[in-house]
Amino acid sequence: MTKIRNKFHFRVNRKIRVRKKVFGFSDRPRLSVFRSLKHIYAQIIDDTKGITLASSSSLDVNLKSTLNDKDKSEVSNVVGKALAEKASKDGISQVVFDRSGFKYHGRVKALAEGAREGGLKF
Repeated sequence: MTKIRNKFHFRVNRKIRVRKKVFGFSDRPRLSVFRSLKHIYAQIIDDTKGITLASSSSLDVNLKSTLNDKDKSEVSNVVGKALAEKASKDGISQVVFDRSGFKYHGRVKALAEGAREGGLKF
């Protein structure tokens, strides 16, 4: 029996490896990122309680008007800033970054930089 090996499975294996080490507590929750071909999603998760504390994506109604005529990296930066803004309202200043198996460049890096510009520390 042959194994199926493609980009998706490689990413999932990387994600499992990373998630063994990255865990979000109440004082320092986990910032999880997911990117699809068109959109990017980010959420801040408290793993001890199993709840999402804040989330933002390129599909947010409040961000839709500001995202027109921007490329995907710029959109990711704006989403990161918006997430940091929501987190600061909830009293979150430090997070653990979980890239979910994606390489740290391009849109994932732009989101992280936007979150840092918004005031999150990781």
